[in-house]
Amino acid sequence: MDKQGKIKHFETTSKIKKEKTKQEQVNKMASSSSYNYPCAACKFLRRKCIPGCVFAPYFPPEDPQKFMNVHKIFGASNVTKLMNDVLPHQREDVVSSLAYEAEARIRDPVNGCVGIISYLQRQLDRLQKDLDATKADLIQYSSKGMAVLPCMSSTQPVTPQQRVTDHFATRRIGGGYYQLRPSYYGNRMWNLQNHSNFHGSND
Repeated sequence: MDKQGKIKHFETTSKIKKEKTKQEQVNKMASSSSYNYPCAACKFLRRKCIPGCVFAPYFPPEDPQKFMNVHKIFGASNVTKLMNDVLPHQREDVVSSLAYEAEARIRDPVNGCVGIISYLQRQLDRLQKDLDATKADLIQYSSKGMAVLPCMSSTQPVTPQQRVTDHFATRRIGGGYYQLRPSYYGNRMWNLQNHSNFHGSND
Protein backbone atom coordinates (compact mmCIF):
# COMPACT_ATOMS: atom_id res chain seq x y z
CA MET A 1 0.00 0.00 0.00
CA ASP A 2 1.42 3.36 -1.02
CA LYS A 3 1.52 6.48 1.13
CA GLN A 4 -1.68 7.90 -0.39
CA GLY A 5 -3.57 4.68 0.28
CA LYS A 6 -2.34 4.53 3.87
CA ILE A 7 -3.53 8.09 4.52
CA LYS A 8 -6.95 7.35 3.00
CA HIS A 9 -7.27 4.12 5.01
CA PHE A 10 -6.33 5.96 8.20
CA GLU A 11 -8.91 8.69 7.55
CA THR A 12 -11.64 6.11 6.85
CA THR A 13 -10.81 4.15 10.00
CA SER A 14 -10.80 7.30 12.13
CA LYS A 15 -14.17 8.34 10.73
CA ILE A 16 -15.71 4.95 11.50
CA LYS A 17 -14.34 4.99 15.05
CA LYS A 18 -15.63 8.52 15.58
CA GLU A 19 -19.14 7.60 14.38
CA LYS A 20 -19.14 4.48 16.54
CA THR A 21 -18.12 6.45 19.63
CA LYS A 22 -20.75 9.06 18.92
CA GLN A 23 -23.45 6.41 18.53
CA GLU A 24 -22.41 4.78 21.82
CA GLN A 25 -22.74 8.14 23.56
CA VAL A 26 -26.18 8.63 22.02
CA ASN A 27 -27.33 5.19 23.17
CA LYS A 28 -25.95 5.86 26.64
CA MET A 29 -27.82 9.16 26.85
CA ALA A 30 -31.01 7.51 25.66
CA SER A 31 -30.82 4.69 28.19
CA SER A 32 -29.91 7.01 31.06
CA SER A 33 -32.77 9.37 30.27
CA SER A 34 -35.25 6.50 30.22
CA TYR A 35 -34.22 5.38 33.68
CA ASN A 36 -33.86 8.83 35.21
CA TYR A 37 -36.48 10.98 33.56
CA PRO A 38 -38.46 10.83 30.32
CA CYS A 39 -37.22 12.96 27.43
CA ALA A 40 -39.05 16.13 26.46
CA ALA A 41 -40.72 14.40 23.50
CA CYS A 42 -42.08 11.46 25.48
CA LYS A 43 -43.20 13.72 28.29
CA PHE A 44 -45.03 16.03 25.89
CA LEU A 45 -46.64 13.06 24.09
CA ARG A 46 -47.44 11.46 27.46
CA ARG A 47 -45.85 8.16 26.73
CA LYS A 48 -43.21 6.02 28.39
CA CYS A 49 -39.64 6.81 27.39
CA ILE A 50 -38.26 3.36 26.56
CA PRO A 51 -34.55 2.47 26.22
CA GLY A 52 -33.28 3.40 22.77
CA CYS A 53 -35.87 6.17 22.36
CA VAL A 54 -35.06 7.99 19.12
CA PHE A 55 -35.94 11.36 20.66
CA ALA A 56 -34.09 11.05 23.97
CA PRO A 57 -30.56 12.09 22.87
CA TYR A 58 -31.81 15.20 21.05
CA PHE A 59 -34.71 16.43 23.17
CA PRO A 60 -33.49 16.48 26.78
CA PRO A 61 -36.05 16.93 29.56
CA GLU A 62 -34.53 20.27 30.63
CA ASP A 63 -35.44 21.86 27.26
CA PRO A 64 -39.11 21.05 26.61
CA GLN A 65 -39.68 24.11 24.41
CA LYS A 66 -37.40 22.70 21.71
CA PHE A 67 -39.63 19.70 21.05
CA MET A 68 -42.81 21.74 21.44
CA ASN A 69 -41.72 24.03 18.60
CA VAL A 70 -40.71 21.12 16.35
CA HIS A 71 -43.95 19.26 17.08
CA LYS A 72 -46.06 22.35 16.40
CA ILE A 73 -44.54 23.00 12.97
CA PHE A 74 -43.66 19.52 11.67
CA GLY A 75 -45.54 17.05 13.84
CA ALA A 76 -44.09 14.22 15.94
CA SER A 77 -44.83 11.48 13.38
CA ASN A 78 -43.06 13.35 10.58
CA VAL A 79 -40.05 13.97 12.80
CA THR A 80 -39.92 10.29 13.77
CA LYS A 81 -40.08 9.21 10.14
CA LEU A 82 -37.40 11.69 9.11
CA MET A 83 -35.04 10.61 11.88
CA ASN A 84 -35.48 6.94 10.99
CA ASP A 85 -34.69 7.67 7.33
CA VAL A 86 -31.22 9.08 8.06
CA LEU A 87 -28.11 7.51 9.51
CA PRO A 88 -27.68 7.69 13.30
CA HIS A 89 -24.73 10.10 13.11
CA GLN A 90 -26.83 12.47 10.96
CA ARG A 91 -29.74 12.75 13.36
CA GLU A 92 -28.21 15.48 15.48
CA ASP A 93 -27.85 17.75 12.45
CA VAL A 94 -31.40 16.95 11.36
CA VAL A 95 -32.83 17.85 14.76
CA SER A 96 -30.79 21.05 14.92
CA SER A 97 -32.09 22.09 11.50
CA LEU A 98 -35.69 21.27 12.39
CA ALA A 99 -35.47 23.14 15.68
CA TYR A 100 -34.03 26.24 13.99
CA GLU A 101 -36.63 26.21 11.21
CA ALA A 102 -39.45 25.69 13.68
CA GLU A 103 -38.31 28.58 15.88
CA ALA A 104 -37.99 30.85 12.83
CA ARG A 105 -41.48 29.88 11.63
CA ILE A 106 -42.97 30.61 15.05
CA ARG A 107 -41.30 34.02 15.21
CA ASP A 108 -42.27 34.88 11.63
CA PRO A 109 -45.24 32.74 10.50
CA VAL A 110 -45.28 34.32 7.03
CA ASN A 111 -41.65 34.15 5.96
CA GLY A 112 -39.95 31.82 8.43
CA CYS A 113 -36.34 31.04 7.48
CA VAL A 114 -36.83 32.74 4.12
CA GLY A 115 -37.22 36.06 5.94
CA ILE A 116 -33.91 35.55 7.74
CA ILE A 117 -32.17 34.54 4.51
CA SER A 118 -33.58 37.58 2.68
CA TYR A 119 -32.48 39.90 5.47
CA LEU A 120 -28.95 38.49 5.47
CA GLN A 121 -28.82 38.66 1.67
CA ARG A 122 -29.79 42.34 1.70
CA GLN A 123 -27.17 42.98 4.35
CA LEU A 124 -24.57 41.17 2.25
CA ASP A 125 -25.50 43.18 -0.86
CA ARG A 126 -25.22 46.46 1.05
CA LEU A 127 -21.81 45.53 2.44
CA GLN A 128 -20.66 44.49 -1.03
CA LYS A 129 -21.70 47.88 -2.44
CA ASP A 130 -19.85 49.66 0.36
CA LEU A 131 -16.77 47.57 -0.35
CA ASP A 132 -16.92 48.32 -4.09
CA ALA A 133 -17.32 52.05 -3.40
CA THR A 134 -14.34 52.01 -1.05
CA LYS A 135 -12.21 50.21 -3.62
CA ALA A 136 -13.22 52.77 -6.28
CA ASP A 137 -12.24 55.63 -3.95
CA LEU A 138 -8.86 54.04 -3.27
CA ILE A 139 -8.20 53.65 -7.00
CA GLN A 140 -9.21 57.26 -7.62
CA TYR A 141 -7.01 58.63 -4.84
CA SER A 142 -4.10 56.46 -5.95
CA SER A 143 -4.35 57.72 -9.54
CA LYS A 144 -4.48 61.34 -8.35
CA GLY A 145 -1.41 60.80 -6.20
CA MET A 146 0.49 59.31 -9.13
CA ALA A 147 -0.51 62.29 -11.32
CA VAL A 148 0.82 64.83 -8.79
CA LEU A 149 4.26 63.23 -8.53
CA PRO A 150 5.39 64.00 -12.14
CA CYS A 151 4.27 67.63 -11.76
CA MET A 152 6.31 67.98 -8.57
CA SER A 153 9.37 66.38 -10.15
CA SER A 154 9.18 68.64 -13.24
CA THR A 155 9.25 71.87 -11.18
CA GLN A 156 12.48 73.81 -11.87
CA PRO A 157 14.48 75.05 -8.86
CA VAL A 158 14.64 78.80 -8.33
CA THR A 159 18.16 80.22 -8.80
CA PRO A 160 19.56 83.12 -6.74
CA GLN A 161 19.52 85.32 -9.86
CA GLN A 162 15.79 84.72 -10.28
CA ARG A 163 15.19 85.60 -6.63
CA VAL A 164 16.99 88.94 -7.10
CA THR A 165 15.08 89.62 -10.30
CA ASP A 166 11.76 88.85 -8.60
CA HIS A 167 12.68 91.11 -5.71
CA PHE A 168 13.49 94.14 -7.88
CA ALA A 169 10.52 93.44 -10.13
CA THR A 170 8.22 94.20 -7.17
CA ARG A 171 7.40 97.83 -6.38
CA ARG A 172 5.50 99.16 -3.40
CA ILE A 173 2.60 101.35 -4.51
CA GLY A 174 0.31 102.87 -1.89
CA GLY A 175 -0.47 100.39 0.86
CA GLY A 176 0.38 97.26 -1.12
CA TYR A 177 2.74 95.63 -3.53
CA TYR A 178 2.46 95.64 -7.28
CA GLN A 179 4.19 93.02 -9.37
CA LEU A 180 5.52 94.67 -12.52
CA ARG A 181 5.06 92.91 -15.78
CA PRO A 182 8.24 91.36 -17.16
CA SER A 183 8.12 93.49 -20.34
CA TYR A 184 7.77 96.70 -18.32
CA TYR A 185 10.51 95.68 -15.92
CA GLY A 186 12.83 94.81 -18.82
CA ASN A 187 12.20 98.14 -20.54
CA ARG A 188 12.70 99.99 -17.28
CA MET A 189 16.07 98.37 -16.65
CA TRP A 190 17.12 99.05 -20.26
CA ASN A 191 16.18 102.73 -19.93
CA LEU A 192 18.09 103.06 -16.66
CA GLN A 193 21.15 101.46 -18.20
CA ASN A 194 21.04 103.71 -21.27
CA HIS A 195 20.50 106.76 -19.08
CA SER A 196 23.61 105.91 -17.06
CA ASN A 197 25.65 105.31 -20.19
CA PHE A 198 24.47 108.60 -21.66
CA HIS A 199 25.48 110.63 -18.60
CA GLY A 200 28.76 108.77 -18.38
CA SER A 201 29.64 109.62 -21.93
CA ASN A 202 28.73 113.29 -21.43
CA ASP A 203 30.91 113.50 -18.35
